Amino acid sequence: MSEMRLQRALARAGVASRRAAEVLIEAGKVRVDGQVALLGSRVDPESQKITVSGRRVTLRPVRWVALHKPLGVVSSASDPEGRRTVFDLVPRPAGLTYVGRLDINTTGLLLLTTDGDAVHRLTHPRYRVPREYMVLVHGRPTSEIAGAVKRTVVVAGRPVALTRARVTPGRDGRSLIHLTLTEGRHHVVRKWCEALNLKVDRLARVAFGPIRLDDLSAGSVRPLTDQEIHALRRMVGLIPGEAPETPPRRRPSVNTTTPSRGK
Repeated sequence: MSEMRLQRALARAGVASRRAAEVLIEAGKVRVDGQVALLGSRVDPESQKITVSGRRVTLRPVRWVALHKPLGVVSSASDPEGRRTVFDLVPRPAGLTYVGRLDINTTGLLLLTTDGDAVHRLTHPRYRVPREYMVLVHGRPTSEIAGAVKRTVVVAGRPVALTRARVTPGRDGRSLIHLTLTEGRHHVVRKWCEALNLKVDRLARVAFGPIRLDDLSAGSVRPLTDQEIHALRRMVGLIPGEAPETPPRRRPSVNTTTPSRGK
């Protein structure tokens, strides 16, 4: 195992979150090979002895799970209002962190892992990892929406990194938009819809990178396969000898006739 920052090793071992681990280190409660550890130091957990308040720390295997987040569940470790969190739905959640949170009114695919390096890259704008959503909207006729999604939409001074959008009629005068973004700004899909004068009735993420929600039922969890984990890590350049699967840099384009498959 390669070296990693001490606070990350403690988080991977399920001792505490990274922030809480930093507090433990600064309080002098963490030792490496018998020496009081310093914040920011790097360790190799396989070859070095790490203790917290005298108790030996061992890393857990890297873990990846996919969760179908239901409506009304919070993407947080805890909630001051006492609402259910995504970690209430996952067995043995210690050490897990989510990859790109979903707000309380958004459902669908949420990945959780103990792999901090992958989380950083998968959510960093540089790697432009595709996220695929289904959005049920109202406020304009479907024919108007099909034309409007061809426009470049600017949110908070930056164009939304939209790569595909397909619009189909829904029930009761509503429309369904199947779209793919290569960014994960806070509420970016809702703000994109608002800029098009659309009201969002339902919003669900159906894919993140190569991982798809498929038929995973609401509230259910499944482990990722080795092939899925490899695909995620390869996408962001974490597989030795393989370049990240980053799309060529070009102005975002929109296809309203071909079904979206990448998000």
